[in-house]
Amino acid sequence: DGLFPSGTLPTHLHQSQLKVRNFPQARARDDVNYRMHFRMINEQQVEDITIEFFYKPHTITLLTCTVLSLMYFAFTRDDGNPDSNLWVGLILVISFFLVISVLAFPNGPFTRPHPAIWRMVFGLSVLYFLFLVLIIFLNWEQVKLLMYWFDPNLRYAKREADIMEYAVNCHVITWERILSHFDIFAFSHFWGWGMKALLIRSYGLCWTISITWELTELFFMHLLPNFAECWWDQVILDILLCNGGGIWLGMTVCRFLEMRTYHWASIKDIHTTTGKIKRAVLQFTPASWTYVRWFDPKSSLQRVMGVYLFMIIWQLTELNTFFLKHIFIFPACHALSWCRILFIGIITAPTVRQYYAYLTDTQCKRVGTQCWVFGAIAFLEALACVKFGQDLFSKTQILYVVLWLLCVAFITFLCLYGMVWYAETYGPREKSLSECEDSNYTESFDHMSEGLKGTVCLFCV
Repeated sequence: DGLFPSGTLPTHLHQSQLKVRNFPQARARDDVNYRMHFRMINEQQVEDITIEFFYKPHTITLLTCTVLSLMYFAFTRDDGNPDSNLWVGLILVISFFLVISVLAFPNGPFTRPHPAIWRMVFGLSVLYFLFLVLIIFLNWEQVKLLMYWFDPNLRYAKREADIMEYAVNCHVITWERILSHFDIFAFSHFWGWGMKALLIRSYGLCWTISITWELTELFFMHLLPNFAECWWDQVILDILLCNGGGIWLGMTVCRFLEMRTYHWASIKDIHTTTGKIKRAVLQFTPASWTYVRWFDPKSSLQRVMGVYLFMIIWQLTELNTFFLKHIFIFPACHALSWCRILFIGIITAPTVRQYYAYLTDTQCKRVGTQCWVFGAIAFLEALACVKFGQDLFSKTQILYVVLWLLCVAFITFLCLYGMVWYAETYGPREKSLSECEDSNYTESFDHMSEGLKGTVCLFCV
């Protein structure tokens, strides 16, 4: 309408050509809607700012401080120690890269405690990705020199599988032996599953990952001897107590946060010291919490395959933890091990959120940046393990790997079928928020901002 005066149409135009020429504005609106929606997922905006100083740009001040600090370190320190020079230079490179990350990288899907924190986390993930790229192009001798420079004590490190025995005398079951398994690693196991439940927010997926991981240990036991466990250790202590207890704790916290009323008062409006301290502490808690629904009866095959891919990448990330310390020979209590686990846990939070949005939101056509980097990190870690562990992987029994993939696929589809059946039988009849968001968007550009409001709470955790 309005392209030709008085409603007349040129006779030489075909109907399909007319449709293409009639809807450039509609397609432009769709493009704008898509870009705005992806920005809400990849770069969350902060609303209701109470302390404006922490959210206003201070780029000139930051540049001045950066240059002055670089001049100080460059001209005041003693550069006679080569090792000290490398350490200081490496730390400053990382520090200044994080400064650039705060300025240039996206916020990600979270706003608490501050978007700058998540920009630095993204910057660290990019640095780790680049470090893995460097490692892949080194040889084994260079990698060992790099590790020994980082920690000279690693020259004397031994594999746990070379000094310990696993799955010995499984028929001997005593209280003393059972209690001996409740150590710091058991608590870490329990706490880790509590954190995983907070990230995934689904009993079905958490239990599926828990069971498939125990199967993963069985199928890769011929490569990693420490995967060998007694049946009572694997079933009772691991699956039921550590995994099950952690899942229950995490999901209980999720239910509490779902029912909580979120009303954030400005710290300026709080007049008591105790109230101000409490409000400052609450800055490190979620801004909101939304019910998560990974699967429903109307899900497409693409969504089913997306959940399966999620399960495989999750298992691959867990496997990398054990292969890395076995191939590069460092103990589980070493900083290389627990720092990597802590780092992977931090970057998993925005990754899972962005992947969930890509999988369940019809308006989201591509994965978020943090999700992309996480996937690259997982595969590069696996590639580094394969390159430097050729002697180990030469013993791989392909049949076990194929059976592992088939078992993960079967259990995943069985879990999804059970989730669909439960949703149809016992689930709420009303639409969840994520479903409502899929239909919130109108084709009118004037109502675009109103439609986007409904998606804010999904990604601001």
